[in-house]
Order: sequence, then structure tokens, then C-alpha cells
Amino acid sequence: MKQYHDLLRHILDNGTRHEDRTGVGTISAFGYQTRFDLREGFPIVTTKRVPFRWVAEELFWFLSGSTDEADLRARGVDIWQEWATPEQTARFGREEGDLGPVYGYLWRSFGGDYPKVNGVDQIARLIREIETNPNSRRLIVTGWDPRVCDEVALPPCHTLFQFKVEQGKDGGRGRPRSGGTLHCQLYQRSADAFLGVPFNISSYALLTHLVAHVCGLEPGEFIHTFGDLHIYSNHLDQVDELLSREPLPLPLLEIEKTAEGTGLDGLLKFKFEDLRLKAYSHHGKIAAPVAV
Repeated sequence: MKQYHDLLRHILDNGTRHEDRTGVGTISAFGYQTRFDLREGFPIVTTKRVPFRWVAEELFWFLSGSTDEADLRARGVDIWQEWATPEQTARFGREEGDLGPVYGYLWRSFGGDYPKVNGVDQIARLIREIETNPNSRRLIVTGWDPRVCDEVALPPCHTLFQFKVEQGKDGGRGRPRSGGTLHCQLYQRSADAFLGVPFNISSYALLTHLVAHVCGLEPGEFIHTFGDLHIYSNHLDQVDELLSREPLPLPLLEIEKTAEGTGLDGLLKFKFEDLRLKAYSHHGKIAAPVAV
């Protein structure tokens, strides 16, 4: 994951100091892009441990449409707990654990009258379009709704993603053949480079693998485009420690043969037991406080 080290060095070399919503302060750079070829290994940071099961369970939680933090904690993952406290949710007139219209709701019921599930199911639309109109330039899911972005403690940071189906060629004239390759680009408005970005990289790489699998495609590239990319001031020592370590070879992701579903139903049926991350070697964990 040299790309991740380059990203951190870019912030350190080019960023400027900023005050921020949390009061912690950051070194921030605006505008950056990195690319990962999923055919060359699964992009997961190796110079510290990234809990892949947590990455997968959070993604499954998003895809389920849930915005109840207790549903994620029931999967053994507590990374959203700080935004689900009674103090945080009471600010918006909600019960403890009710995060409001965040990722799951926006992906599966965009524009709905929260908590009613009466909006646009963007994930269903995405899969349908990939299957029926793979040349579309509208394979987009957005997590940014300006009508509700100020009604939650943490509006979506990974804001919009777009897929592209690259058709195969049959020998010289560019005529399409069966199958193809699925690429994904994410625009992320705000990115905590030390704690959040490693999760985001692996989460969208996994999403690309899963969507490709249920649509009969091969995973291609994941392109990660950033708006405000920052290192919190209380993460600088941790970043230095990570950069002193040598990246290790990337693992391979295998999807078990038991995961045979297709289309939207197949995507929503995935479980962590369907996934196998082969040969994930990594350095030790580096702890850091989360800014809320």
C-alpha cells in the first residue's frame, strides 16, 4: 500500500493547519486522487492492522439500509457508537442509537421522509442499470442530500460513488463480448487520513468486488478522489510511526463458492463468512483517538 504512504506524505508536505468542527485541529490538503488495481491484490493497509471483518460488517450494515447503531453493534462493531449516544441523538430529537438519515437510508431510500422507507433505492437502481444498461454513464449512488445533511451528527463523508463497466474486446474492432470489468470511483468530501481512510479504501474495494460478483463482471480499478484530506493534530506521532514501517505484499480476496446469488438479492445476502482474505500480513495495531 505504497499509495497510502504517499497520501500521508502528501498531506505532511503540502497541507496547512486548520481549525475544524471537532476542536482538535488538523493538517489539511485539498484535492488528491489515488488508484488501486484490484487485480493486483486487495487494497488494505499493511503497515498497521486494519480489522477486515469490521470493514465488511459496516458495509453490510450500510447495504441493509439500517441507521440503527445497535444493529451494527450486534455484529460486534462499535465504530459508530460515539455518534449514537443520547447526547448526540437528542440534538435532533431522536432516541439513542438512531443516527438519522445517514448512509444506509440515503443509499436505500434517498429523498424519503425519514424514518419512512419511501425514497429511491439507489442500490437497487444501480444493480438494475449495470445488468440492463452497462454502457450507462449514470451508475451513480449519492450520499449527499442537502435537505437533511444538517440533521445528523455526522453526514456522509464518502459522498458519491460511480461505477463504470468496461466491455471486453474481441480482437481488433472493439466489438463487445460477454463479461467485462467493473471500475469504481469514490468522491470523499472529508477524510480522516489516519483512522478513516484505511477503512474507506478497503470498504469500497470490497463493494466493487461484491457488485462485480453478483453482476457477472471482474473487478478492475478503485479510484479514490478526495476533497478535504486531513491528519488530526493528535495523530501526527502515529503517522510518523506508520511511515517508518515497510509496506508488505497485499493479500487476495476470495469469495466463497457458497455465495452464489446474483443481482440485488445476491448482494444483500452476503455474509462475512462468504469472504476470505488470503495472506493478510501486517504490522501491529497503532491506536489513536477518534475526533467526534
